[in-house]
Amino acid sequence: MWMVQDSCTNRYESMVVCARVAATTMQSVMAGRDSSSISILPSGFSILPDGIESRPLVITSKADKQSWENGSFLTVGFQILTSDSDSPASELGMESVESVNTLISSTLHNIKTGLQCEDE
Repeated sequence: MWMVQDSCTNRYESMVVCARVAATTMQSVMAGRDSSSISILPSGFSILPDGIESRPLVITSKADKQSWENGSFLTVGFQILTSDSDSPASELGMESVESVNTLISSTLHNIKTGLQCEDE
């Protein structure tokens, strides 16, 4: 599996979006074959300022002991295929719920670790 990733940072937001893709599939596309049959389920996160300057940061950095006066929002999005459901209205099985819970928890932990941050 390969990871296709895009990221951007500007004064308004920081964003990372990525998707896992089979290496053989990507190699065939890079060789010029048709890419219309490839399914990509991107996931990612975005960090935006909350616009309220009097509020303390939601996530603060301990590594460099910086202090800012405004807060931030962290938005995380996932697209996940499960084998438990044949229709969009069906419920997820407990194994899928646990898997999604683990994915969300580990992703949030990895974001905080990567930014050298912790909740205040």
